[in-house]
Amino acid sequence: MKLLKLLLCLSVFSLSCKGGDDNASENDDPKPVEEVKYDESHSLFKSYKGLVMAGYQGWFTAEGDGAGRGFHHYQKGGKFEPGFASIDFWPDVSEYPKTYNTAFKYANGEVAKVYSPYDEESVDLHFKWMKEHGIDGVYMQRFVVEVKGESGKRHFNKVLANALKASKKYGRAISIMYDLSGATSADMDFIAKDWEELQQQFKLFDGQENPTFLRHNGRPLLAIWGVGFNDGRKYTIADIQKLVEKIKGPTKKASILLGVPYYWRELGRDTENSPLLHTVIKQADIIMPWAVGRYNASTYTSVAGPNLPADITWCKTNKIDYAPLVFPGFSWGNLKNDKSLYNQIPRNKGEFLWQQISGAKLSGAEALYVAMFDEVDEGTAIFKTRKEGETPLNGEGKFVGIEPELASDYYLWLVGQGANWFHGKSGYSGTKPARK
Repeated sequence: MKLLKLLLCLSVFSLSCKGGDDNASENDDPKPVEEVKYDESHSLFKSYKGLVMAGYQGWFTAEGDGAGRGFHHYQKGGKFEPGFASIDFWPDVSEYPKTYNTAFKYANGEVAKVYSPYDEESVDLHFKWMKEHGIDGVYMQRFVVEVKGESGKRHFNKVLANALKASKKYGRAISIMYDLSGATSADMDFIAKDWEELQQQFKLFDGQENPTFLRHNGRPLLAIWGVGFNDGRKYTIADIQKLVEKIKGPTKKASILLGVPYYWRELGRDTENSPLLHTVIKQADIIMPWAVGRYNASTYTSVAGPNLPADITWCKTNKIDYAPLVFPGFSWGNLKNDKSLYNQIPRNKGEFLWQQISGAKLSGAEALYVAMFDEVDEGTAIFKTRKEGETPLNGEGKFVGIEPELASDYYLWLVGQGANWFHGKSGYSGTKPARK
């Protein structure tokens, strides 16, 4: 009898447990997560489409600027003196409120000076130039290997603060681009944490506080550069996928631009042969293929001719936006200690740059990324630099100047003409416009 009672109790207990499971499964059905919606009524730039923006390195410093980093990115081997320089182009500092003496001199004996973006006044001047020439804005580069250290983080945060202030003053679009060069798999959590810190510190998502922070697809836009290259990087495409998912989150709180290799679509040449790259690209909002060094004036048509329209078609099919890159030329003789690399890809008085701008526009591109605003190490800078024949002396080497017939702001002006075209202004074609 006792055994019968025990069996009956166990049966009731079993039924009650089963009933509890049914109720739990009914009540615990996950509800779909609502995507975040931002108030964009104060945002001046709601999309990258129609914009022409440049990359902004912002990594230079000078002795005495307060950054405590010496002549960082100007110098080589800890010295910034004739024979020891990383830069090929010398900035034209005639308009800067603050400049710094160097060990370099001009042929007439005058001391050559440089600027530092650690100074608010210098960054303000750069954004003033952008407005004067109609360039829409910049992506502030954030180099992971540098901002991991206290000194680098302090520097880049100060430059970013300068830029955010200037972007509001001059109505220029601004975004942030993490450059993963030299990063490892272990750095992905750091990047996500650093991005969260920047949002809080600078109120990046607050449209009233930062009306010029770039939005895309209804969300603030963050760029991540260095995804899918086959040059032996110490992080994987899978790492990037996790990073993208973490930054977006279930509420999709940010839009993502990925900087990818030039041959990303066919997974060849400069690109890792992994289909996962295409999967990650489809999780992003925009891609920007890295074209620097992939062609010159004579090879542009054969390289970009078939690639640009095919890239754009692929992106439209997969509902991804596309921003091709253009650059004025390339030179890194001093950086590489190789005189044969001076003017490796000649500028041709802007013909090469306009060839790319017009090629992109006529292929159906809706936005442009210009490499770069201030990159004098690799000679892609569009900002004001010294002319050929007017640069400081550099021991057995030299500094490369822009063409002597051109004004120092010529490449700013030419990019501004491209911006006019992308804004819808008529009268432009494959022929470089004449400056009046």
